[in-house]
Order: sequence, then structure tokens, then C-alpha cells
Amino acid sequence: MALGNDNVVKLLQQFDNESKALQKDLLETTWYMRGGISYNEAMALSPGERKQIHDIIKQNIKNTEQTKLPLV
Repeated sequence: MALGNDNVVKLLQQFDNESKALQKDLLETTWYMRGGISYNEAMALSPGERKQIHDIIKQNIKNTEQTKLPLV
């Protein structure tokens, strides 16, 4: 299947956007984990593992907001 130049550019932009989104996701995970997981370790996580960690982080943020404790 051949792609025209415009489609190749769109595909490359999509890959770039997805790559940046993944980097942001991994950096947020490592920040919230406070050293519990390194960036390289986060890179090795499967999408399912990343989702589970994010669900835990969201729940902890919700609990922190409800108890009015600082999220440091």
C-alpha cells in the first residue's frame, strides 16, 4: 500500500504526537511515584500496567482531595 506525501506527513505527525503523549504519561507516572519507579522502568511497562498505575494514582489524588491533605 503506497501512501502519498501528504499521508506520510500526517502519519509521521500522528506518531510524533503519540510519542510525546507517551513521554508525558511516563514522566507524570514517575513524578507521582516519587522514585518508586524510574523512567526506564516505566518505559518497560505494558499499556495494561500503565493503566492500572494511573487508576491507582487517580484514586490516591481523589482520596487526598477528599481528606484535604496536601499533595506534595
